[in-house]
Parts: sequence; C-alpha cells; structure tokens
Amino acid sequence: MQELTKRPTAPSILSTHLESTVKHFQSLMAVVIIFTEIASPLPLYGWQDLSISPAEAVLYSPETKTLPRTGELALRRAIPANTNMKTIQDSLEDISYLLRIPQRKPFGTMEGNVKKALKIATDEKASILASIPAELKEEGSVLYTYLVDGKGGLQKLLQYIKDKDPDKVSVCLASTLDTIAQLELLQAPGLSFLLPQQYLKYPRLTGRGIVEFTVEKVDGSAFSPESAGEAKSTAKIQVVIDGFSAPLTAGNFAKLVVDGAYDGMKLTCANQAILSDSEVGKTTGYSVPLEIKPAGQFEPLYRTTLSIQDGELPVLPLSVYGAVAMAHSDVSDENSSPSQFFFYLYDKRNSGLGGLSFDEGQFSVFGYTTVGRDTLPQIKTGDIIRSAKLVEGQDRLVLPPQDN
Repeated sequence: MQELTKRPTAPSILSTHLESTVKHFQSLMAVVIIFTEIASPLPLYGWQDLSISPAEAVLYSPETKTLPRTGELALRRAIPANTNMKTIQDSLEDISYLLRIPQRKPFGTMEGNVKKALKIATDEKASILASIPAELKEEGSVLYTYLVDGKGGLQKLLQYIKDKDPDKVSVCLASTLDTIAQLELLQAPGLSFLLPQQYLKYPRLTGRGIVEFTVEKVDGSAFSPESAGEAKSTAKIQVVIDGFSAPLTAGNFAKLVVDGAYDGMKLTCANQAILSDSEVGKTTGYSVPLEIKPAGQFEPLYRTTLSIQDGELPVLPLSVYGAVAMAHSDVSDENSSPSQFFFYLYDKRNSGLGGLSFDEGQFSVFGYTTVGRDTLPQIKTGDIIRSAKLVEGQDRLVLPPQDN
C-alpha cells in the first residue's frame, strides 16, 4: 500500500499531463490575446474568463498613470522652467489626483502638499524671480505675489483644504496651476536646446503660439452654441501650438497659417480624426522630419517613432481629446506631411492597454485644442476652414534667411 501511494497511477499521470497541457495552452492564448488587443482597436468578446497574469500583462502595458489626459496639463508640463517651479507644480498636480478619490478625501496629504509648495515658493523666491528676463521682471513679480497671497493662490488653497471644501479646493487649485504656468512661460523665453544644424533651414517656433480657426458649415446647418445664444454656421476653435517640444513642426504650421495656406480649406472626418485637405502641400510648406520629444528627454527625436511597449511616452501625447498633429508624408513615415494636419478625437473605448491610442508615439503632435473642443464632434466632411490666424506668437516664429 505504501509503495502504491508513492507511485502515480496511469489515470493520475494522464491527469497531470492534461493539466500541464491546459496551462500551457492558456498561457499561449493569453499572449495571443494581448498581442491582438495591442494590434487591433476592436474589443475581444467572449474571452473574459481566460486569465492573464499581471506578470505577462505588464510587459505589454507601459506605465501611463502620469500621462497627461488634458491638453492644458500636457502643455503645462512641456514648459522648460525653473526647477523650483516644477517641484511646486508637481506637488500641486498630485492634489488633482487626490480630489478624485470618491469617499473620504485625504485632506491631510493635500495640506502637506500645499505647505511644501508654499515653503519652496517663499524660500526660493529670489531663484524663481531670477529666472525671469529683466524686461519681464515686473510682470513676474505680480504673478509671484498672486501665486502666494492672491484670491486663487497657495494661502487660499491651504485654507480651503483646512475647511475640507473639495469644490473650493478644485476651483482654487485650477487657478493656482494656471498662475504657475504663466510664471513658467516667463521663465522660458526660448528653446532650451540647440536644433541640429541640418534643420536650421526650416521655420521654427521658439515658444508658444495660438492659432484661431473659423470653421464654417457649407450644407446650410449650424453649430450648436456653447452657451445660451444663437446657433451659427461658423464656430471658433483655438489651438495652442508648442514650439518647446516640437519647434520645427509648430514653426512650419505657424508659417503656413501666416501665409493663409489653410484659408478656405476643406475638412474630412475619418475614424477619430478631422483631417485638413492635403493639396496645399504640393505647392508650399516643408517636408518636416517626424519630430517627437520623449518624456524625460532634453530634446526631440527626429525621423523615429517611440517604442510605447518599451515604456517610451511623449511629452505631448496623442491620447488627449483635441490633440493636433501632422499627418505622415505620402513618401515616408519618417517625415511629416508638408501641410496636412488633423484634430485627434481621442476615445478611450477605442484605445489599447493603459488607455493609450494605438497610434501613440507615431505622429508629430504639436498642440492642443483649448477653446472649442465641443465644436470638434460637430464638424462634418465638407465643412471648411474659413480662416486661420496666428493670434499670438508671431514674434517667436523664426524663418530661415530665404523666407525673410
């Protein structure tokens, strides 16, 4: 009897073999499903019961918790500013995440974050203001005072947190972060890196610009008003374009806008995107190299995409509703189109693991829609750009000698 208990019987050997085979098959199928989810935006139904271990899933899911999900947040993080200001900004942005906790808010942690920000702001006042050019010092001093003691500043934010009023905390936090962004923009009057010599022949934007589009419906319909008012056949859309992270792409786009290249251009609606006509590229514009700045890097990469599966993420992500990017050149994916751009209508339901677009890291994103986001889904194929104007930032547009 003792000997039999030590030696597996034929049925137990078969059972062990089958169990091993099933586990192997499940592991194999898990890898196949992960690969398919990454490669295709279509949901896979009927496979919910097949377990995928966290160890396998993490290989295909980059860390995306800190990826900015709004254009305003992405643009604020892209400003190359004083390190003290960035530390204050990071501390306050953490509060945005804490406010999302549905039940008991961690007000004690929030209070600690604001006190940390206040200490840095007061202890490092000289360093913060010293980073601002002399001609902007007065404006910087006013903003600094407002940041610390203003109605929407750190002292007020601290008081609202102590009062445990999440609504007032949220409003005041948004105001404080906006003031921080304004201060950081004063600290960053130009590019923080040198462009490669071979790219100095292109137009470039050495900071921020704002482009205002007037979009018109041509089929007799109208855009819904954003607030109380009349429905109109035209609507305004504003886009902040960022030369800090994509100077060549933003510069070429700004030049085309100034030249009137987009006035009267037709728009086409595709899957999750609104594309401009590409005809203008045949006569004007530059075939700009693909330009993407990875998070944590000092300067952009050129003519190469990011390996999202290896954890590379861009400073200006595509996975934001209203992102603005250049289409690829019809000759090579290493270049952006000379003129064809698109508004990206990000939809988490059609995204991959971590909520990333399947095209993340593949296009030159150079800005975000900040005004008129509600207008974007109302645009239909055939609507036109009645006019496009560079309303801010023309002083930061640098043209090569032959274009001056």
